Amino acid sequence: MKKIFIIVLLFIVFCSFIPPTYQIALVKYNGGGDWYANPTSLTNLIKFANQNIGTNINPEYETVDIGSAELFNYPFLHLTGHGNIIFSESETENIRKYLVGGGFLHIDDNYGLDKFIRPQMKKVFPDLEFIELPPSHPIFHQKYDFPNGLPKIHEHNNKRPQAFGLYYNSRMVCFYSFECDLGDGWEDADVHKDSEATRQKALKMGANILQFVFNQ
Repeated sequence: MKKIFIIVLLFIVFCSFIPPTYQIALVKYNGGGDWYANPTSLTNLIKFANQNIGTNINPEYETVDIGSAELFNYPFLHLTGHGNIIFSESETENIRKYLVGGGFLHIDDNYGLDKFIRPQMKKVFPDLEFIELPPSHPIFHQKYDFPNGLPKIHEHNNKRPQAFGLYYNSRMVCFYSFECDLGDGWEDADVHKDSEATRQKALKMGANILQFVFNQ
């Protein structure tokens, strides 16, 4: 009996050192925009994070409709695309409840999303504004240090990359990467022909986002 007790105790202690398992999801939305852009990006980000920052994220991400109750199964949502996006009234209420209840949304502008996503997020939080994050913000100084803030991954408009946060009750509920295109940098190497240095930069910033979210 004593041996069994010791084995159970050791198992409990061992399990206490195993990081919790998460699954993250890609957001599917209406409006005609390509929510499915960058199909390999999350897979590569998850693999990188699990190998380098000690996360235990399910290697397979899910795809979830923004109006679905399944949204609440995932602590981290990723939304991307180039074009139009529309939240219905019920979808607006659903994503609001998700974010207020502790969820997190990463919006990654794949160039062309900005003018569509901002009005939709304003519907979600009419009283809140996106706040540009300075290079000193902790999200840029997790496992990996980005002293200049959000890195530039793909060049389209010759504009500087910007990172924005949306805060509800002092908690960041949404991180918006703009003029950067992190998702392209996360994709398989042969998709965009990025240098390995550029891909590593994108993956490290993505890992920082995950680390910040799971620790805030």
